[in-house]
Amino acid sequence: LRDFRFTVEDVKMPGGGESIITKKFDTLLRPLKWVEQTLNAKLVVDKTEVQVDTHWVDFIKNRVAFDFEWNSKDQTFDRDLSAFRAFFEYGRLSVGVLVTRGPDLDPWFSTLGNVIGNDGKSRPLKAKYGASTTRWDQLIPRLDAGRSGGCPVLAFGITTKLVER
Repeated sequence: LRDFRFTVEDVKMPGGGESIITKKFDTLLRPLKWVEQTLNAKLVVDKTEVQVDTHWVDFIKNRVAFDFEWNSKDQTFDRDLSAFRAFFEYGRLSVGVLVTRGPDLDPWFSTLGNVIGNDGKSRPLKAKYGASTTRWDQLIPRLDAGRSGGCPVLAFGITTKLVER
């Protein structure tokens, strides 16, 4: 985590698919043998087998699950916390880690002017990082509400201190 940095140019790059910022995070963890994984479980209810699957967690190593959410829809947090909860309840996980945009990034985005969107039109950069996307103030109420069940979650907010100048 200490090595993660991003640039203003990274923030301004057009969206769609996996962002350059997410890819930078990937390049830090994949060489350390963090792997993407889903939990597949079979549960028997009244003699009927039920398949229980979670979504793919970005990074898992040993008993730690780690998701990086830069600019997804905020419902992604519900999916992540549900997966952490399932891995924890089935004894496959000790802790979940979530990294997302910290509270000082949105005001900073407003200072970066306009960008050209995928449609070729100029718009304020802040519009790229909308009100319903993954960020700190979307995550904390979900944690406070206990959406991770009994799974402990360590949350990190990315701040402007990590901008490479």
